[in-house]
Amino acid sequence: MPALACCVDAAIFPPPGYATVAGESSLPVVLPGTFPDGPLLPLTNTTTAVSSLPCPWSPSHSASLYKINGWGAPYFSVNSSGSISVSPHGLETLPHQEIDLMKVVKKVSEPKSLGGLGLPLPLIVRLPDILKNRLESLQSAFDSAIQSQSYGSHYQGVYPVKCNQDRYMVEDIVEFGTPYRFGLEAGSKPELLLAMTCLCKGNPEALLICNGYKDAEYISLALAARKLALNTVIVLEQEEELDLVIEMSKKLAVRPVIGMRAKLRTKHAGHFGATSGEKGKFGLNTMQILRVAKKLEQTGMLDCLQLLHFHIGSQIPTTSLLADGVGEATQIYCELVRLGADMRVIDVGGGLGIDYDGSQSPDSDNSVGYGLEEYASAVVQSIQNACDRKFVKHPVICSESGRALVSHHSVLIFEAVSASAPVAPTMDSLGLGLDYLADGLTDESLSDYRNLTAAAARGDFETCLVYADQLKQRCVDQFKEGSLSLEYLASIDNISELVSKAIGTSDPVRTYHVNLSVFTSVPDFWGIGQQFPIVPIQRLDEKPVVKGVLSDLTCDSDGKVDRFIGGETSLPLHELVGEAGILGSGGGAGYYLGMFLGGAYQEALGGLHNLFGGPSVVRVSQSDGPHSFAVTRAAPGLSCGEVLRVMQHEPEMMFETLKHRVEECVHGVDSDDDELARDTLVSGLARSFHNMPYLANTATAASFYEKNNNDNGGSDYYGDYYPDEDYNVAVVGEEDEHWTYCVA
Repeated sequence: MPALACCVDAAIFPPPGYATVAGESSLPVVLPGTFPDGPLLPLTNTTTAVSSLPCPWSPSHSASLYKINGWGAPYFSVNSSGSISVSPHGLETLPHQEIDLMKVVKKVSEPKSLGGLGLPLPLIVRLPDILKNRLESLQSAFDSAIQSQSYGSHYQGVYPVKCNQDRYMVEDIVEFGTPYRFGLEAGSKPELLLAMTCLCKGNPEALLICNGYKDAEYISLALAARKLALNTVIVLEQEEELDLVIEMSKKLAVRPVIGMRAKLRTKHAGHFGATSGEKGKFGLNTMQILRVAKKLEQTGMLDCLQLLHFHIGSQIPTTSLLADGVGEATQIYCELVRLGADMRVIDVGGGLGIDYDGSQSPDSDNSVGYGLEEYASAVVQSIQNACDRKFVKHPVICSESGRALVSHHSVLIFEAVSASAPVAPTMDSLGLGLDYLADGLTDESLSDYRNLTAAAARGDFETCLVYADQLKQRCVDQFKEGSLSLEYLASIDNISELVSKAIGTSDPVRTYHVNLSVFTSVPDFWGIGQQFPIVPIQRLDEKPVVKGVLSDLTCDSDGKVDRFIGGETSLPLHELVGEAGILGSGGGAGYYLGMFLGGAYQEALGGLHNLFGGPSVVRVSQSDGPHSFAVTRAAPGLSCGEVLRVMQHEPEMMFETLKHRVEECVHGVDSDDDELARDTLVSGLARSFHNMPYLANTATAASFYEKNNNDNGGSDYYGDYYPDEDYNVAVVGEEDEHWTYCVA
């Protein structure tokens, strides 16, 4: 390690012709001072973990580093090629059924001419086989608990569509859940409409739970669902909703099935428990429950009251807290039976958590201390014990598990397009003398420099930093006053950076710029600090040598991911291959990362910040083809024109305005060259309206200036929708893989 004095000498630029401050004509002789041998950059826990693992690096090391076996099991792992592998059937997946996510990205992003779909990133990969496995695992956990404890009824769950209202995913849940009488829960009128439509093809015994605030129209719609022979339950969230239910049911001549949501005393202290307890947003307290039961009795409708619902909060951390809440709710259920209600179902609500960080810790919002089996056993045992003490018939058990059902089935994949980091100067690159520095510095600054040199000679590194910072601040003040030039200021910055680098206090974390909008695709990270596993999906057979944070495309300082699972403030990453700042050409040429366990809420919550629309979406199922998968549905993300339309703009009129402007500005001699220039510019503008807002690779961007072959030269806005490609066709992939490409 070179002496600090040499480092400081090397940092000086020659001065410009600015006015100088009187002082000594030269700096003092620099005393030798050597820093201890060691790394230039400080190592955090993350890099220590990377460095301490034995070499050579292997995929198993990456699995350990990123804790994939903790949060990803049994669906995600690292294969021998260093890519993330998907086991679509969980523990039942055979080796030849595993899906390589990089092969999916390659197939989806490659141009159609090479057999791909030509879809731009970012990309959501839906894995319906995982969804099916999660539903079956949840059902199996309850079935096992019911059988082992000789429980006197059965379990039938519902999926709360608020978690993710994607049409094909909800239809999958209804289809997969038909053998188990699995139903849906709705919390608004649009959700109720989609739930009714989907359940027309489901099991007739499947529950349709109607939660949320209700008006007369909502209640009429729910009663209409009952007329359509759907097993509909109207859950009272507020006492005044009962009057509407009674009134509308008489008007429509429908005998309703009514439930009540109870406010429990039990709640958990984490972020996700804030809406539970006696002060919770929804539900009836004990006095309101009694008044509702009394009014139903007076109107001859007490037999309509058949379900009790409660919700402790999402991400319930422990089964002991769960058992406490379920036990309290079951006591209310038993009391309603005593009062004469025809109670049949207890709905334990949501709260079944997932392990986002692989720690299996009950002390964090990012994890839980139990699995599906422990959860089901605690629910069944608590209900059974309370009912047996009161000699009440065991009710049907219902749960509204959304997060635990759909989180794993969706993977968000995005590309890192460039990386930036403060570039610390080196002696070789800044080997200039100190002769001119004295002419621009004040006496106080020169004194700081002498003290800095003396501290370096003594090996007093803390004092070095003090004087380096002090010197830098004095020079910043001079610069703000106009008495110091930019070159002088840069020289002092170099000195400060070299000192920090040599001592080991400079920031080693790089910023990776990713083709993504955090606000649109990961709103829970920005809004509530929810952490999701983020992992490179490739090169996991290589040792990551960089610590990075992720910065998105939005013009907002909050558009970044700088907190990761395990409490880390940076993520181990690989060096980007190729020239910095240049997008990969697709088909696997870039550096791709995946955000996992984000299948619940993120898509529904995402907005249009900076007018970035949603990612492209593909549905990938396990198949017996050569690549173990088939893309059964694909849809590009919203185009620039589509997101503009959402904000009340009119893309057609915008295009016509710009086209007219082109005709005004690109003119001259009426030659073929002018006509070609106009047509090319108009065609490029049309393409921009129909392309996604996210970054495109170099080849795609260059196509803006390519003249298309349309006879109208791009004059028709609709005629220029992807003028060179037809996006509404069935695409046949290689060998026996078939691809259905449907525009959403």
